[in-house]
Amino acid sequence: MDEGGRVKKTDRFKIVFRSLKYRNYRLYFTGQSISLIGTWIQRITLPWLVYHITGSALLLGVVSFTGQIPTFLLSPFAGVLTDRWNRYRVLLVTQIVSMIQAFVLAFLCLTGTIEIWEIVVLGIILGCVNAFDVPARQSLIIDLVEKKEDLGNAIALNSLMFNGARLIGPSIAGIMLASTSEGICFLLNAISYLFVIASILMMKVSIKRYIKNQQEIFEELKAGWNYTFGFPPIKHLILLLGLVSLTGMSYTVLMPVLVKEVLHGGSNTYGFLMGAAGFGALLGALFLASREKVLKLGRIVPSAAILFGTGLIILSFSKWFSLSLILMVFIGLGMMLQTAASNTVLQTITDDDKRGRVMSFYTMAVMGTAPFGSLLAGALAKTIGPTGTLMAGGIITIIGALVFYRKLPELKNLVRPIYVKMGVIPEVATGIQTASDRSAETGM
Repeated sequence: MDEGGRVKKTDRFKIVFRSLKYRNYRLYFTGQSISLIGTWIQRITLPWLVYHITGSALLLGVVSFTGQIPTFLLSPFAGVLTDRWNRYRVLLVTQIVSMIQAFVLAFLCLTGTIEIWEIVVLGIILGCVNAFDVPARQSLIIDLVEKKEDLGNAIALNSLMFNGARLIGPSIAGIMLASTSEGICFLLNAISYLFVIASILMMKVSIKRYIKNQQEIFEELKAGWNYTFGFPPIKHLILLLGLVSLTGMSYTVLMPVLVKEVLHGGSNTYGFLMGAAGFGALLGALFLASREKVLKLGRIVPSAAILFGTGLIILSFSKWFSLSLILMVFIGLGMMLQTAASNTVLQTITDDDKRGRVMSFYTMAVMGTAPFGSLLAGALAKTIGPTGTLMAGGIITIIGALVFYRKLPELKNLVRPIYVKMGVIPEVATGIQTASDRSAETGM
């Protein structure tokens, strides 16, 4: 620190990126950073391809639904199995299968034989993979950082990594769609998996085995359900995440329609708008990762959801590209702050032996409800239009956030003893320091 007590830029940099001092996490961060760029290229390219082939907003929702519904159905069982199995090996297998899926998609596009039913089948395969990949990935983080007080920072860097890719990937996709073809975009994603697979193979991870006496899978699933939805802080965080994903996150499905029918743009417009959302999310991740003072995470969760919902409502009225671009920054910011702050609280207060199951319900909330939202958005877009659908999603998101905010005092009182017992006061999405000497100040 300097003479005025301010944190130097070099110290701030070390604080933000301190989890990279762990070799395993550094390998994970590097490989995933490259792979996620490819993932976002494919995420942006796929709905554009579907709309280009069919011209149907309803089919956009149907394809998104079929690709994500396996995650919703399989995630609870995947969480139980993740608590049983070696998370490191699960993650390695999911990355290999995802790479094969991307190569097949690229091959079909480049040969000009791609059909909608093939997109649906490949989407279902990827959805099944994601049901295991997300809880394994989230649960593995605790094994990649040696000190638990750095867990929150590692989660924040995950968000930073994800949203950095979300900024870069759509921009690349927009350029590639304008200059080459969808097949090249899918090929780039397939190649990007080679980097994350290599980084995983270079790790030396000692996985803790928490479950000694394994019960029947349905008994473990029931225990995970009772634990998750029997404890109000975990329950309400997951319920709000699910609501926002169901009603708000479907905006991504409608973006090709908005770009063509409202903004009268092309693939470049589409790429820039999605890139703007990624930029906003990146700003949110940097904000969360750089926090030093103890802040109350629970207040950020509903505030961010309100920001997200308000952005959707205003976007539904926008007919100008420049205004829409600015709004997408705030939409990405609100989405990221809510998701990452919720993730940090969940990871911090969850018992280690139930982490996989809790994170599987987190996966259901964030990704599993999205297919229903996509299907609903596609259907509503045919009746009240894409702008009306956006507005409705924003309004419902705000209502859910206000309900959560009313419950904050109760949730704060329930979480405080856990933080005191752990001796850890997590920063906003960082968990920068142990703070047992300030346990009286802790709160959601």
